[in-house]
Amino acid sequence: MPPIEQFHPMILHFPIVLIMILAVHDLFGLWRGLPLGGRGTYATVATAIAIAAGGTALIAASLGDVAVDVALQNGVSEALVETHEDLGSAAAALFGLWAALRAFVWWRPIEISGGKATLLALIDIGLVLLIIVVAYFGGQLVYEHGVNVSTGM
Repeated sequence: MPPIEQFHPMILHFPIVLIMILAVHDLFGLWRGLPLGGRGTYATVATAIAIAAGGTALIAASLGDVAVDVALQNGVSEALVETHEDLGSAAAALFGLWAALRAFVWWRPIEISGGKATLLALIDIGLVLLIIVVAYFGGQLVYEHGVNVSTGM
């Protein structure tokens, strides 16, 4: 079994991909005039994607905390990992909040159309941009500094 710190990079791709799929899904629905809220099939699929993105983001952040602890024990400076850790925690919290809000909109059921649908799609795009920034700083840790990279030797 791989070391525990290796589970963070294994799971983190799920919320990245899922939030991008959600944004494309909502933008397509907005473009086609489909309801993005309520309990219709299209909104139900969006809700499921949002919940999956939020759940996997929270798991990735928890595993990231473990990976940070291991990195610090191995002599990596806290300043080096701080930006990625803070942004990742914020992203996970926002993804979780977004998932809860989307689940509430589905559960009630609240219809979303017009300007509210546009706002919803813009929030999706904002979350995509946030996760790109988080991923950039995570990539810097791995590819420029070799944080938690095993040599296999």
